[in-house]
Amino acid sequence: MINGLENFEWGTLWSWVTIINIIDILIVSFFIYQIMRISRGTRSTELLKGIFVIITIKFLSSFFSLHTTEYIVDFIIQWSAIALIVIFQPELRRGLQHIGRGSLFSIRKKSDPVEDTVGEIAEAVEYMSRRHIGALISIEKESPLTGYIKTGIPIDAKISSEIIINAFIPNTPLHDGAMIIDDYRIASAASYLPLSESPAIPKKYGTRHRAAIGLSEETDAITVVVSEETGAISIAHRSNLMAEMTVEEMASYLIEELKIKDEDKEKNKVQVYFEDVIELIRKAVTNK
Repeated sequence: MINGLENFEWGTLWSWVTIINIIDILIVSFFIYQIMRISRGTRSTELLKGIFVIITIKFLSSFFSLHTTEYIVDFIIQWSAIALIVIFQPELRRGLQHIGRGSLFSIRKKSDPVEDTVGEIAEAVEYMSRRHIGALISIEKESPLTGYIKTGIPIDAKISSEIIINAFIPNTPLHDGAMIIDDYRIASAASYLPLSESPAIPKKYGTRHRAAIGLSEETDAITVVVSEETGAISIAHRSNLMAEMTVEEMASYLIEELKIKDEDKEKNKVQVYFEDVIELIRKAVTNK
């Protein structure tokens, strides 16, 4: 076997024909991937599953010499092309439009979850502040808020300004209590937060502000408060209350703090990886 490898002409492995075949496979794979991406979430997804089933039956009938089954499958394949063009005309048009716009070959930019989250919160807070709709929004950082999430109504929804606003509309079931955001999703609404007993809190602040400060005293969560009386925006964090903030100031603070959280997570992943590698090396040396 070793002699065979020594006598093998490795130059033939990278011949012009081989390179052409590799490029051919990559092009076909790319187009299959793009077709699956464009058809995702449409009725074409079910169509692709059906085509896969037919191809599987065709292969099995040919392999096991099931002539009648193979004849029926061939008949279906021959006439299905025309039927598919008629039935899936909208999807075909959409795919051609993708090609025309050049989006088929475009690289989709990965969205930033921090900026997306803060953008939705800022839009909702600005709306509620102008209309004096009281709100209490807590964002989990390192300290888990599982206990507080369980006291409210579970939601587990993607963050959107519409959901946030509707949750705090007066006289609705979710109006009282806090909305808690965990891992860039709305985890719960109408959750109960601990009230601060600090005598340093001015009497002009009500239950929402005391609840926000109380949570900041026990966890590292960031809580946004919108006053129902004045529409003023505040943030409670690290046992401090930053009052009378503008929407822009609130958004900048949230982005800065949540970016730090994400960076710390990435650092922790790298640290754990290297610790595992060092531990494996140590065990290998010890075993020797």
